[in-house]
Amino acid sequence: MTRPTQDTDAQAPGPTSDQPVAALWLQHLHGQAPGIPPLFAGLCDDAAMFPPGNAPAVEAVSAHRGHRTAWYRDLVGPFLAGAKHLPAVIDEVRALHAAGPLGMDGPPDPISVVVVVPEGSAALRDALRVATGEPGLELVGVELASRSEGTSAEAARAAAEALAGELPEQVAGVIEVRRGYGLGEALDAVADSPFRAKLRTGGTVAEAFPTEEELAGFIVGCVVRGLPFKCTAGLHGAVRHTDPATGFEHHGFLNILMATHTACQGGDVAEVAAVLAERSAPRLAEALRGLDRDAVIRARAAFTGYGTCSIAEPLADLVALDLILPRS
Repeated sequence: MTRPTQDTDAQAPGPTSDQPVAALWLQHLHGQAPGIPPLFAGLCDDAAMFPPGNAPAVEAVSAHRGHRTAWYRDLVGPFLAGAKHLPAVIDEVRALHAAGPLGMDGPPDPISVVVVVPEGSAALRDALRVATGEPGLELVGVELASRSEGTSAEAARAAAEALAGELPEQVAGVIEVRRGYGLGEALDAVADSPFRAKLRTGGTVAEAFPTEEELAGFIVGCVVRGLPFKCTAGLHGAVRHTDPATGFEHHGFLNILMATHTACQGGDVAEVAAVLAERSAPRLAEALRGLDRDAVIRARAAFTGYGTCSIAEPLADLVALDLILPRS
């Protein structure tokens, strides 16, 4: 059984998917002010340790603490740590706790962390064991890749069963679905669970980047099922562009936001793909600037965020397009 589609009234996001984002929205619903408006609240998960950034833990953890106290902090979601990153992250967090923050009596607040488990269900239990019980970490989510065996639906269903059996209470789950044949059935399997879907939107080879039509099919598939989703990889700019160094065709995170709104308005795959193909930053910015409160809530309840190895890049793009106003 799939979830019903969203109705025309704004719905409060569910606690397993969008609660942190919703809490940020509430701070901004009374008009734009300097800082992060609701459309972008919690949009950028901090994936500094992932390619192509590959920041070491000593740099990534320190930078994340800086993001969380900066004027743009509401843009930044949780810290993403791969299962293989956890030992180094924990060592750095323990060192910071032992030292204590400069000029303060106690240790720094724990880092909200999402553990990414690309190895699939077999590695989930060990990753959770390492991540829990650390005073410097607050485990808020797990992103689990579907296994490579079986059909896409079988793999997604197995991931959902593993998360349901292993996740601690109040920890959100995300299932990375496999691209290609069987995507619709995989989304059905995720929609039958309390978890979000995730699609990989780039990588280190051209084939890792889905076409506009493929990404549009995923977005429309999630929206019609009432299935919240996130994206990861390759979203290095606000708007669709060709990387001059590699020739790779990169999707833009503003394209995905506007494409999600289009899908929420009943747009089909062709209409959503056309939005994903848009290369005019001013045109996209103007369209997003015109979204009303309910449209923003519907779009962000569907597209909950994306992982980026650089918080500075989306921040600079949004400031340059006058979509956010820096605080002095």
